[in-house]
Amino acid sequence: MKKSRHFLLLIVGLLTLPMVYAHAPNAHQAHHAKAQDVAPAEQKDWGIAGDLKKIKRSIEIRMTDDMRFTPNHLQVKLGETVRLVAVNTGKVLHEIVIGTPQELKAHAAMMKKHPGMAHDEPYMAHVDPGLKGEIVWTFNRAGTFEFACLIPGHFEAGMIGRISVK
Repeated sequence: MKKSRHFLLLIVGLLTLPMVYAHAPNAHQAHHAKAQDVAPAEQKDWGIAGDLKKIKRSIEIRMTDDMRFTPNHLQVKLGETVRLVAVNTGKVLHEIVIGTPQELKAHAAMMKKHPGMAHDEPYMAHVDPGLKGEIVWTFNRAGTFEFACLIPGHFEAGMIGRISVK
């Protein structure tokens, strides 16, 4: 009886391990980083995932619990590959997502309906409090785009920035 009980506990423990890992504090960052490394580059209206070897500069963007980005406006040259380093100086989870205003608005609405939604796109980064995340992106389309935190309530509170690509 004891052997079968221990065996059963071992099986239950092994089966629940992936669920525990998936909800660990930095699991979504590990998942995001892995997905960005292996995902094929997909052209978006606002650019394409960048090559680490072609980074021209890094830009630090601070995210705060007053639902603001600093800086909240970036100027990028057409064709430039940039490393956006998102620094969460707050006490709650924030994210940075690049897109068109329409795309971000639609995604924010989806996030409201599904707040635990996983992200694994190269133009997105979840950042836990006190940590950093990054996006490497090539801005190969001219125009004005946005970056935002789409966590429910954050986007609506104005956690949005602008990117001018010329």
